[in-house]
Amino acid sequence: FFKQKTAYEISLGLVGSEMCIRDSALRFLSIDAVQKANSGHPGMPMGMAEIATALWKNHLNHNPLNPHWFNRDRFVLSNGHGSMLLYSLLHLTGYEISMDDLKDFRKLKSKTPGHPEYDLDCGVETTTGPLGQGIANAVGMAISEKILSAEFNSKEHSPINHFTYAFLGDGCLMEGISHEACSFAGTHNLGKLICFYDQNGISIDGEIENWFTDDTVMRFDSYGWQTIEVDGHNVEEIDQAIISAKNETEKPTMIFCRTTIGFGSPNKSGTSDVHGAPLGDEEIVKTREALGWEYAPFELPQSIYDFWDQKSKGTSLNESWNAEMEAYKTSNPEKYEELKRRIASKMPEDFDKKFIDFLNQCDSENTSMATRKASQVCLDFFVKELPELVGGSADLTPSNNTFTKSSSTFSNENPSGNHINYGVREFGMSAIMNGMVLHGGIKPYGATFLVFTDYARNAVRLSALMGLPNIFVYTHDSIALGEDGPTHQPVEHLVTLRSTPNLYNWRPADLVETSIAWKNAVISESSPTCLVLSRQNTSAISRTKEQIDAIENGGYLIKEEGDATLSLIASGSELQLALDASDVLLNEHGIKTNIISMPCLDVFLEQGDDYQSKVIKPDLPALVVELSHPNSWYKILNKGDKVLGIESFGESAPANVLLEHFGFTTANVVELSKSLVND
Repeated sequence: FFKQKTAYEISLGLVGSEMCIRDSALRFLSIDAVQKANSGHPGMPMGMAEIATALWKNHLNHNPLNPHWFNRDRFVLSNGHGSMLLYSLLHLTGYEISMDDLKDFRKLKSKTPGHPEYDLDCGVETTTGPLGQGIANAVGMAISEKILSAEFNSKEHSPINHFTYAFLGDGCLMEGISHEACSFAGTHNLGKLICFYDQNGISIDGEIENWFTDDTVMRFDSYGWQTIEVDGHNVEEIDQAIISAKNETEKPTMIFCRTTIGFGSPNKSGTSDVHGAPLGDEEIVKTREALGWEYAPFELPQSIYDFWDQKSKGTSLNESWNAEMEAYKTSNPEKYEELKRRIASKMPEDFDKKFIDFLNQCDSENTSMATRKASQVCLDFFVKELPELVGGSADLTPSNNTFTKSSSTFSNENPSGNHINYGVREFGMSAIMNGMVLHGGIKPYGATFLVFTDYARNAVRLSALMGLPNIFVYTHDSIALGEDGPTHQPVEHLVTLRSTPNLYNWRPADLVETSIAWKNAVISESSPTCLVLSRQNTSAISRTKEQIDAIENGGYLIKEEGDATLSLIASGSELQLALDASDVLLNEHGIKTNIISMPCLDVFLEQGDDYQSKVIKPDLPALVVELSHPNSWYKILNKGDKVLGIESFGESAPANVLLEHFGFTTANVVELSKSLVND
């Protein structure tokens, strides 16, 4: 430690100097909060204090009095376990995080949870903690900035002009998603993305040289990034690196900061002991002595607040941008109004009327097609009407049908393009989409096969946790995709998605239901949506206007017979199978049935008991027919009811052979129905 201290003294003056005290305010707020909570990660905040000082004091443009200011720089703490560093910065610079909030670190319902949770009112830009996703979020934010600036900036005015900064650690770069996102960022010349790698060489298990020996500088050079190496405890050196990064307009920048985890702790710095546990009272006393910190826990002199306060500077920056927007309004009134709408996340005024016309057209022109194709028909409408829709696919564009008549490819030559080729990066795509939504002004949709949600799962979960209105398009939704076999045939995936809180999963049966599903996805304000779509053709279903209106409820009666003795419930491609079986049951066995289409079980479960009972008669036996694992359905069924589903992995064979093999035939549905009625 004393060798480290000598280097620190050379760069900043003697320990105990004014600058050291300003940096150490971050250290000791973090140390004391972790100690009070008896839980947390003090090592990273202690090691990154100078990096935070250089960025937040000298470069980060933000307004603590208006955290929603649209042209602010974005800051992402990808190594989210060091959350107390962020909370300390927010407190000191003037956000609505009080000293009492810091004292409540990791307490129930506090503003300072163990890992940062998206709360823009407090200045927290994204939820982080699952390592690597923060850097991917930052890539998404930089993409949104690039698209919007290309679309709205003019020679005279630049209403969109800001940077995205991210802190990350060794763990973030070990996670595979960091490769997905960072290689993508280099390809797309995201020059306004600047990242700081806390290169301390320590993780939970100890010194990483036993399991992480990548030449990370060469790695990022190969991605096409600008790479800069600095002493992470030298504010002036870091400051100069940030200036160089801001001057590099074509390449994203990774600043490699050599640091000591737990800097200042005489006995624990540089070890895993300081990563994820409080220092302890004795060690805190010694650390105070070593760094010349004379203040009691949670005590700060006014000079510290005066140094860090950003309210006046932030207000001035915000007001300058407001003036820029007024000038932009005069010179570009139409673009100004569109940008204003996009910032406010409002739908166009005439959207509802246009959608009704489109829905009526879908109803009149409804025909047999795969719902992935129906999705493309819908996208032709939605992308034309909503320029904020930016789509993409993880190297499956022709299969997912995400490219529309109004699409152009996002590239360095076409930065305002609205379709992104993500390559084979399902996880990276999903986390990048989260960042795009968090930035604002863009509503992304991204596609892959349903089975590959396994790759993307944690980013989808964080989207739901943050309440982001993302749109995930998942095609090839069942064993009916055929010969590609069980590796590509989803079975348990819908159950997993449906069990995720605040996530809506639509599995439409035809073009009309697909259009309603898409409409609900694009108007959502605080929930992501999964659109689960078939590879094989589905039948066009005839409906009344009342039935079309009822699709919004998630489930509805598509066929109701007086004196019915059975309910048949189906989603997606199996709806026609249920209708066919119903005809046989009536014509050959005299059994009357009610048929329920259930395109979105999640929405249906939110309806009142009266509506649910009106659709699914509680006194009738019920059979659910769905090419998926049955566990989603038991919450709406009685004990004796049945589900025809898939409880094993699939097989490699043509779709019609598989449907026969797994019992998804009219004859089998009839036999199961008869067994319920006869019982």
